[in-house]
Amino acid sequence: MGELMGLRARKKERTRDAIGDAAVSLFLQHGFDRVSVNDVAAAAEISKPTLFRYFPTKEDLVLYRFADHQGESARVVRDRESGIEPVTALHRHFRAGLEQYDPVTGLNDHPEVVAFHRLVFTTPSLAGRLMRYRLEDEEALADALGEGIQARLLAAQLLAVQRVLARTNWQKVAEGRTAHDVHPEAVADADQAFNQLP
Repeated sequence: MGELMGLRARKKERTRDAIGDAAVSLFLQHGFDRVSVNDVAAAAEISKPTLFRYFPTKEDLVLYRFADHQGESARVVRDRESGIEPVTALHRHFRAGLEQYDPVTGLNDHPEVVAFHRLVFTTPSLAGRLMRYRLEDEEALADALGEGIQARLLAAQLLAVQRVLARTNWQKVAEGRTAHDVHPEAVADADQAFNQLP
């Protein structure tokens, strides 16, 4: 029975990925506002109701890629080694992302990644929906940090630092520089930003 459930889960995940990939491809080619949900359903060869079972909103067709990182900062804090401060754990995690040229850090010059970030950052409805994801991340991180206003303030500061660093890296890459060229500045910026946190 467990094997059957695993097979179903993998099939659902493959279907979800196929729908999302079809949507992102259409949005990058034609623009978010010019592509309808019906267009995406047709490209993915599914019905509109099936599409909405996987993605409740049109914006989620794009932002599901961010959802894969939902709660990541809270997990890093909860899973950190004994004696490591939360800020240090998140600093190390962000630095590791820079070393791997993880798109979440903004330090990735693959043309599709650069175009994807441009789509998200320049489409108001996507930017607004992304804010909801960020607020949920902030709540999860605050819970992982403890209780009270200090935990909430630190969570907001940490996520703001990550957001500003990632956007700065992406802007440099979007202006035509390579991720490899931007890397030393990205590391220096991350060190400076995280070292200013309490």
